[in-house]
Amino acid sequence: MGVREGFEELYGAAPQGVWAAPGRVNLIGEYTDFNEGFVMPLALPHTAVAAVSRRTDGVLRLHSADIEGPVVELRVDELEPLTNTSWAAYPAGVVWALRSAGHPVTGADLHLASTVPTGAGLSSSAALEVVTALALNDLYELGLTRPELALLAQRAENDFAGVPCGVMDQTASACCAEGHVLHLDCRDLSIRQVPFDLSAHGLELLVVDSRVKHALGDGAYAERRAGCEEGARQLGVSHLRDVAYEELDGALSRLPDERVRRYVRHVVSDDHRVERVIALLEAGDVRAIGPILTDGHVSLRDDLRISCPELDLVVSAANAAGALGARMTGGGFGGSAVVLVESADVDTVTKAVTEAFAAAGHTAPRVFPAVPAAGARRLS
Repeated sequence: MGVREGFEELYGAAPQGVWAAPGRVNLIGEYTDFNEGFVMPLALPHTAVAAVSRRTDGVLRLHSADIEGPVVELRVDELEPLTNTSWAAYPAGVVWALRSAGHPVTGADLHLASTVPTGAGLSSSAALEVVTALALNDLYELGLTRPELALLAQRAENDFAGVPCGVMDQTASACCAEGHVLHLDCRDLSIRQVPFDLSAHGLELLVVDSRVKHALGDGAYAERRAGCEEGARQLGVSHLRDVAYEELDGALSRLPDERVRRYVRHVVSDDHRVERVIALLEAGDVRAIGPILTDGHVSLRDDLRISCPELDLVVSAANAAGALGARMTGGGFGGSAVVLVESADVDTVTKAVTEAFAAAGHTAPRVFPAVPAAGARRLS
């Protein structure tokens, strides 16, 4: 049953519209967004889809086709941050963020369904937030731009759901373009669409979902964010974005704490890796980005220390089987990796990774191509 039909069955009337917002995978630039640095995500074909109608009585009704349970009914004037820990916190948080910003959202009925894998580091929560924000923006004729919707969705996740993420995930979901990777400057939120037609070069980008999420990740994101902020404070800059790559060694020598040094080294070097990848893509030398992806993984593994045995195994097995490069992507401690491969080698690399997981006693990974898809949009 589609979301339109599901909406009608739940609420007894047709929705006023149907919207979609994608998940994302990040090509390069990890833990750089909250340091006002650079990131390069692309939207996935996997989307959260919402059938929505507006209400005028202050009632918000939410239902997910993917999670067993009744319709969640809330009042928009009683929404309070950090009081809801279920999936409903993400769309409810968007309503709260819109109203907190002075937008006259007086209620809505939503029925949601998503094909974005949860727990895989592919921004399933951002997709829920952005699809809700776009639908309400259209239905209430708020006139907000895509970057503005992304910021409101980020506020919903930060302040309402209590997850201290940067703005990359929501911006990718809201703003990505088909066939392109998004270069986002997280300082001024300027965006640039960089062509990323891998098939024209005989290449594919694979996403390998390790299907694991380690408890070690709980609270680790916030700890590393705090460590980065401490590094910036000790170096006398507002954010690590202000530390030039050419001056990195000197900056590190001024940091007494080994942990903070590692975090700073990762962030500054990953910003530099983003700039190198952009230059290579614009020069048409797509294959040459492979080693940079692998370098990024080493930095995430050794300096940021957010990898795990399963993600390390994806990278080592893929590269040993002929991949051009690979790295973990997302928040870490599980989730997914990206692997750049020759199109002719997709089956070989997939088989090698799958067999390596079986030999190690891990659950079989899920492997699928990352084809750069469109950002959030109205379907009907």
